[in-house]
Amino acid sequence: MGAALALAERGRGRTVPNPNVGCVIVREGRVVGRGWTQAGGRPHAEAMALSEAGTNARGATAYVTLEPCAHQSPRGPACSTLLIEAGVARVVAALEDPDARTAGQGFARLEAAGIAVTRSVRANEARRSMAGFLTRQALGRPHVTLKLATSLDGCIAMADGSSRWITGPQARAHAHLERSRHEAILVGRGTYDADAPRLDVRLPGLEARGPMRVLLSSTVQDMSGWTVIAAPHDIATLPGVDHILVEGGAAVASAFLAADLVDRLLLYRAPILIGGGKPALRDIGLTDLTKAHGRWAIVDARQLGMDRLEVYERERNEA
Repeated sequence: MGAALALAERGRGRTVPNPNVGCVIVREGRVVGRGWTQAGGRPHAEAMALSEAGTNARGATAYVTLEPCAHQSPRGPACSTLLIEAGVARVVAALEDPDARTAGQGFARLEAAGIAVTRSVRANEARRSMAGFLTRQALGRPHVTLKLATSLDGCIAMADGSSRWITGPQARAHAHLERSRHEAILVGRGTYDADAPRLDVRLPGLEARGPMRVLLSSTVQDMSGWTVIAAPHDIATLPGVDHILVEGGAAVASAFLAADLVDRLLLYRAPILIGGGKPALRDIGLTDLTKAHGRWAIVDARQLGMDRLEVYERERNEA
């Protein structure tokens, strides 16, 4: 399942409207097929892995990060049908598909065909991997990651607005990798006017994976090369977007936090002190300090050169 989860990450930010799924097929202790959802959502991970496995899939075990789909589509057959026809003996899955067209029916079809099904293997990791698809299904909007690069004293720029560079090259490279894993990236009008950002991906081999550029502005209605929205909640209307990266300044970051739209926080901290600089956040509507606790859980921490990265996730009961 770990290998299937790793394969699923290859498609992250590229598979809308489908989830980024990974699949590994194992027969007699040997991997005979690998697959992950391809760009645009087809072929599915199972179809790709079964194609590679060929006749070796008969009697094998398929490890898949999401329940195989049960519905027929004009774009391709149901993966549960393909697994049955291939003669696999067992399917090990991380999550049940929340899509009403499958939602347990894939498992039921497999079991009715005599295939053993094991559920909920490394489910938490699969939820994190497919956060965009799952958030869209549960909340009707993209999964939101807020990126902040700050000094130790919480500043994102000098008092005059200069911010190049607070973090070092390793942290900036990691931020570009994050860009490549999102369908859209958003900034506010202040960032646009001050920096004229390209918001592209500047990593060798990933240059073509630049995300849609979104501008948050209540005054601008149209801008060439940009998609403009007037309010944070308008992200729900963005076509083909299940993951959005918010990279704007304090005003934009605060607006998304105040609207409780941030699902994941990337906090890059450089070992520098600025003092009197521009703070990372403005008022986010907090009136009771007790309500600030229990909202964020750290899920990763690592050193990137001289800088420190911490990743937090919003704890929600509904997602």
